[in-house]
Amino acid sequence: MTAISRILKLVFRPRTAYVATVAVFFWLVAAFYLPGKGFTVFVSFGENTAERYLPELKGMDVYIEPESGGYDAQHYAQIAMRPQIRDPELAAAVDNISYRARRILFSWTAWVLGGGDPERVLHVFAMQNIVYWLALAALLLRWFPADSWGNYLRWVAVLFSYGVWFSVRGALVDGPSLLLIAAGVALAEQGRTCWSAVVLGVSGLAKETNILAGGVLLDFKDRTPAGWGKLAVRSALVLLPLAVWVSYLWSIFGGAGGAGERNFAVPLAGFLEKWGQTLAQWDSARPSPLNYPSLLWMITVTVQFLFIVLRPRWDELWWRVGAAFAVLMVFLGAAVWEGEPGAAGRVLLPMGLAFNVLLPRGRAWLAVLLLGNLTIFGIGRNLNLPGYQSFEVSGSPELRLDTASRQRVEVMFTSGWYPPERSRAEYWRWSNGPTAVAIVNPHASTLVADVQFGLRSRAVRQVTIRSSAENTVIWSGAVTDEVVPVDLRGVRFGPGETVWRFETDVPAEVPGPNDSRAVAFSLRNLVIHLERAGE
Repeated sequence: MTAISRILKLVFRPRTAYVATVAVFFWLVAAFYLPGKGFTVFVSFGENTAERYLPELKGMDVYIEPESGGYDAQHYAQIAMRPQIRDPELAAAVDNISYRARRILFSWTAWVLGGGDPERVLHVFAMQNIVYWLALAALLLRWFPADSWGNYLRWVAVLFSYGVWFSVRGALVDGPSLLLIAAGVALAEQGRTCWSAVVLGVSGLAKETNILAGGVLLDFKDRTPAGWGKLAVRSALVLLPLAVWVSYLWSIFGGAGGAGERNFAVPLAGFLEKWGQTLAQWDSARPSPLNYPSLLWMITVTVQFLFIVLRPRWDELWWRVGAAFAVLMVFLGAAVWEGEPGAAGRVLLPMGLAFNVLLPRGRAWLAVLLLGNLTIFGIGRNLNLPGYQSFEVSGSPELRLDTASRQRVEVMFTSGWYPPERSRAEYWRWSNGPTAVAIVNPHASTLVADVQFGLRSRAVRQVTIRSSAENTVIWSGAVTDEVVPVDLRGVRFGPGETVWRFETDVPAEVPGPNDSRAVAFSLRNLVIHLERAGE
């Protein structure tokens, strides 16, 4: 066997594909990391709701989506930062606190892992789904071992389904919930039914519908008094954690905070309405199904549902899970189905996993396997990267935020700068010639900071940075095609605006046919680290 054939045999093995898929996952999530802000883009904080946020959150450097109301994780993240449910400030910051607090589990885990420090807790919360995705990938090897391409297709179809990926992208509870359900089923398969009940009971604190997976423990073969007693104990272990927690919340909030009247409907009404809306959106000018994530999802969920319903297998533990969520699907209302493709793609994740475990192997079932996992082709719409940034402000929260005015230290770029750009490793702005940057200090006192950045130019030029107030030179030097690092220590920023003028001795030039802009130099990876307050 030649060396090339050995390499090809190694590369085109299922096990290699498993490893490569994990590497692709890391590559995808790394694109969402923002210097100074970490993975807070996953939490989906929105500009339109920022005034309601907890005071400690307002002082943190997090990614906030412009002109957006944010999404669900922003509420659970704030509960994690301050898990005292009775706190009136928390109630003001979180939409429908009595409902959100039911799903307390992963807020608690973030608070514990973050040591109770609000900033660490927030970053832990934002990253939890990444860790749980890896744990789920490892656990799924129990049912999809790395010994065939058929197993690989099922494994990757679950991990990159719309619901699981959107859970990572939005720091939601659905992916981690699927991990807990899979762990509960694995324990039940091993005969460790009490531990399975404990895990599934705890999972109810992550998401109420998770307790439906408790059906795996409904074994009616032993009809002796002892058998009925064991069944009662297992049922209590599944139901009690959620029942006790909801009772506690009821004692605080009363009956407020219901799940929503439109979450449930008469049988199949929401499902059929969604099908009608999906088909009505079909546009012959864009015939590819990839343009319609709802269509991909509706085909997927229909195939999964029909397979579970038409092939009953009560003795199969995963069939019981799939059947429980198939029944849930029948009663889901319009609020769960609406959207592109809708929250149902996350709610019904356990049915999708059950489908992939139960579907027979072999080429005869390949078409059904593909049709039941079409959402993997639609995750591209959830790969949209966060908006770019042009600077990072670090330091203690009391320096970054003025508590009296609730204003943050900011950096403002004049019209002489082009829009920000970024790669996976750095961020920058190009200038079109002499221009300026204003550093805004909202405090009544001076701030002392260390400032680091890089300068780069396609042609050799001299760049000088002056402070407008004193007309003093802050830095001057030759800038080339290699990034020139600048490190300024002990810089003082007085109250209000401090304007730095960037001057250059060579006019802007058009770099080439692929870029029609006239550019002079770029300011790269600007970091202002606030050290202390001065006089």
